[in-house]
Amino acid sequence: MRCARCGSRQIAIKRPRTDRILCKDCFCTEFEEDVHLGIVENHVFTPGDLVAVGVSGGKDSTVLLHVLHTLNARHQYGIQLHLLSADEGISGYRDNSLETVYANARTYELPLTVVAYKELFGWTMNEIHQAIGKKNNCTYCGVLRRKALDVGAQRINATKLAMGHNADDYAETVLMNVCRGDIGRMERCTDMTTGGPESGTVTRVKPLKYVYQKEVVMYAHFKKLLYFSTPCTYAEEAYRGYARTFLNRLHAVLPSAVADIIHAGERLQLADQIKREQPKQRKCQRCGYITSQALCQACALLEGLNTTRSTDVAAAPPAAVPEEVVRPPPPQTSETPDPQSPGDIESTPALRS
Repeated sequence: MRCARCGSRQIAIKRPRTDRILCKDCFCTEFEEDVHLGIVENHVFTPGDLVAVGVSGGKDSTVLLHVLHTLNARHQYGIQLHLLSADEGISGYRDNSLETVYANARTYELPLTVVAYKELFGWTMNEIHQAIGKKNNCTYCGVLRRKALDVGAQRINATKLAMGHNADDYAETVLMNVCRGDIGRMERCTDMTTGGPESGTVTRVKPLKYVYQKEVVMYAHFKKLLYFSTPCTYAEEAYRGYARTFLNRLHAVLPSAVADIIHAGERLQLADQIKREQPKQRKCQRCGYITSQALCQACALLEGLNTTRSTDVAAAPPAAVPEEVVRPPPPQTSETPDPQSPGDIESTPALRS
């Protein structure tokens, strides 16, 4: 058995979408060609674009960073890359993954901006987890991360926000929308480009749409990329995890399942009557973010959290005030130090901010 591209006997991978058997070098070449073809056919970038690359330190965003850096130099896209990361405030997870992000920023010599949940929303994910428990952590985190990245992209005046969603992510999203009956998202969930100035957001692009999760992992391995692989602390109860499990089982018996589901989503068209029944897009009354309700999802979730926090503070019993301890004055003797001398002043530890 030989590589279908160069004839080498050093076989590395069988591509799940095309069934082509390739060596390591030819696979990496085809991987990059597929991403480039998707970028060109979908008119993803325009010369002069400032592209904020959403990076978390994980394999998907690290592969996206490497491929865009490579293709921009090879094909002269004429774009500038700026790394953008969100700090959710998850102890033992995000703080460690950000070390990888900083290391990659140095490796590729690119500017990096980090936006923190605490700064933007007044909450960290650790605090949200304490307030709501184990359920729905990914719902809160996903909604807040989306808004945080949009805010970060606007801060640096980016014209595009590139995300590392791959083909498996797209297929999972289609399945989730079907299961939820979310008609509004069904029609646009397979687009490579979403949002834009007309919706009040930075245009989002997903150049890895046509490459599989397995291929992303293998590309990162063959290129020896530095990425953080520890799963999120709060991801155990994620709804997406169930869709991923189902998709993996389906892929085992039908290798084309991922591409078939994406194709089905692309072909979906809503009837005119259904379109008219969909809520109209407008601006959030509180922050101006695009939404179909009075408040955007982020503001609605934060309102619930802040109400809970206010209720908890109001219901908390007042802190006990310790009784003042009155000590008798020391006897005045010849050996008693002067009350104003340094020896009689008790040292007080400095307060930490």
